[in-house]
Amino acid sequence: MIYRTIDQLKHNITGVLAIDGRDVVILDERRLRGALIDDLVYSAVFSTDSEVKSSARWLIRRAGARLGCMACSIQALYEAMGSGAVSGFTVPAINLRGITYYSARAAFRAAMKAGAGPIIFEIARSEIGYTDQRPSEYTVVVTAAAIKTGYTGPLFLQGDHFQINAKKYTADPFAEVQAIKSLIQEAIEAGFYNIDIDASTIADLSKPTIREQQEGNYSITADITAMIRQTEPAGVTVSIGGEIGEIGDKNTTTEEFTVFMDNYLTELGEKGAGLKGISKISIQTGTTHGGVPLPDGSIAEAKIDFDTLEEISRVAKSEYGLSGAVQHGASTLPDEAFDRFPKTKTSEIHLATGFQNIIYDSRHFPADLKDRIYAYINTDLKGEQKENDTDEQFIYKTRKKGFGRFKKDMWDLPPDILEAIGAELEDKLSFLFDRLNLSGTRDIMDRFVKPVDVPLKIPPPLAQ
Repeated sequence: MIYRTIDQLKHNITGVLAIDGRDVVILDERRLRGALIDDLVYSAVFSTDSEVKSSARWLIRRAGARLGCMACSIQALYEAMGSGAVSGFTVPAINLRGITYYSARAAFRAAMKAGAGPIIFEIARSEIGYTDQRPSEYTVVVTAAAIKTGYTGPLFLQGDHFQINAKKYTADPFAEVQAIKSLIQEAIEAGFYNIDIDASTIADLSKPTIREQQEGNYSITADITAMIRQTEPAGVTVSIGGEIGEIGDKNTTTEEFTVFMDNYLTELGEKGAGLKGISKISIQTGTTHGGVPLPDGSIAEAKIDFDTLEEISRVAKSEYGLSGAVQHGASTLPDEAFDRFPKTKTSEIHLATGFQNIIYDSRHFPADLKDRIYAYINTDLKGEQKENDTDEQFIYKTRKKGFGRFKKDMWDLPPDILEAIGAELEDKLSFLFDRLNLSGTRDIMDRFVKPVDVPLKIPPPLAQ
C-alpha cells in the first residue's frame, strides 16, 4: 500500500507507532514488522506527496533507532584492525542497485544466520544517479529491511567512490570539488557515516616523481577529510577511505602508497591539529568494476595481485595504523578467490555487479520485464555502445542502468518472485560471509562499535 495523504499515514500507524514529543514510541512491534513497515518503506520511496515521503522516512529511521538498528561509523573497529587488536576477517561492502528492500533483507538474513558482524551497505556517486537512490532513500530502505528481518545492531552506510570526475575537474576544479562536498554533506545528513573519497582519477602518471603524480590526489583527499571532520555529528567519527590507483588502471605500488600517505598526513596536519585521517586505502590490484565482458557476454577471469594486497595492507597497519587495503570490483571473481582476502589481511572488499547479475539472470526474473529493460537499453541508450562492443557486451555493461528506470516495476513484482530472488541472493551472501571469515564476528563488532543516536528533526506534519 502507498499512503497518498498524511492523514492516511497517521491513521495507519495508530496503535503501532506514536509520536512522543520529538521522537517515536513503538506500541506494537509485531505489527510494525508486519505489513506496516512494508507500507511505510514503499511510501518512503514512491509517494508523490512530499509530506508523506518525509514523514515515512522519519518514522522508519526513528523506529529503527528504538529497536537498536541505527546508522553507525565503522571507525572504531577499523582502528582496532589497524592496531592488531582484531584480525582474521574481511569486511564486505555491498552495493545494492535494485530491489534494495528485498536485497538488504537477504543480507541481514545471511548475517544473522552466520552470526556475522560488520557488513557495509554502500552506493557510489554514479550509482545514485542511474539507480535513482539518493542517500536519504538508501538509508531508509536498509533500515526498513533491518526492521523487517528482526536484525538489530549497527547499520554501516557508506558513500562508495565519491569520485572526482577528471573531465569536470579539468574544466572547473573548484566546482567539481564542491559538488563532492555537497554530496558528502547530503550523505552524512542521511546517516552515511562512512565515506570513500576517490580523487585517484586526477593522479597524473606522466609527471616525473610519485609525489608530483599523486599531488592532486592527496591534496584533495586532505581537503575533503578536513571538511568531513567539520561536518560529522557530535559523537561520531566518520570512517574515511582514500584511494590510489584508479580501479581498472595500473596496479598500485607500495611506494605510491607511502608517498601518498606521508604527503596526505602533512597536508591534513596543516589544516588543523589532531584531525583524524583515513582509516583504509583502496588500491588497484588487477580488477575492473563489473569485470571485463567477453564478446559473448561472459566475464574474463581476473588475475588479482594478492602479493600487493598483502604488502600494502601490512604497511598500512604497521606504519599508519590503518585497517588495511581495500579490494574493489570483486563480486565477479571466481568462488575460490574469496578466502584469499582474509589471508592477505585485506580489510574491506567491495561487491556489486555479482548481485546485479543474480537478479537479472535469475530464472524467477520475469522474461517480459527483462525484454522491456533490454529494449530500453537498445533504443534510449544505444548511443553509449562502443564501436568494438558486441551487443552482448553492451547489454552486460549497460543493464545496470535499468534499475533506476524500472525501479517501481521491480518493486511491484509479485512477492513470491521477490522472495525467490531474495533467497538466491541470501545463498550467495552466506557463501561470501563464510569465505571472508565473517561468521561469528558479531561479538567482535559489538565490542568496539558503540552506536550514537543522532537526533533527527521531526517533519512538521508529525510535529503537529
